[in-house]
Amino acid sequence: MVIDDSNTIRRSAEIFLMQAGCQVILAENGFDALAKIADHQPDLIFVDIMMPRLDGYQTCALIKKNGKHRLTPVIMLSSKDSLFDRARGRMVGSDEYLTKPFSKDSLLKTVESHLASKRAAEQASST
Repeated sequence: MVIDDSNTIRRSAEIFLMQAGCQVILAENGFDALAKIADHQPDLIFVDIMMPRLDGYQTCALIKKNGKHRLTPVIMLSSKDSLFDRARGRMVGSDEYLTKPFSKDSLLKTVESHLASKRAAEQASST
């Protein structure tokens, strides 16, 4: 899932991910995303930090507070790359921080590493 109020970012991520064989769900804000997460159960969520009404930090915190989605990796997307922004993302439960504009390679490497980690965590929690 890609949550971003920028159509350009959503479409770029969608194209990169679809070319890699991923199914992609798009949302343009946090409220839209929360409804779609409940319906689609995404394996990985990219969320923009700067969005109107419900920002990325709030969206991430709500996702991680839901027991069903606490193991779902959430990657913060931002054009800001300060230590403060990264730390704030960690405080709300994000798993990684990806700086925009991102490359196809950096996006796909992030997907690969987090899906492998998620599978390992799910296997460990089911035993």
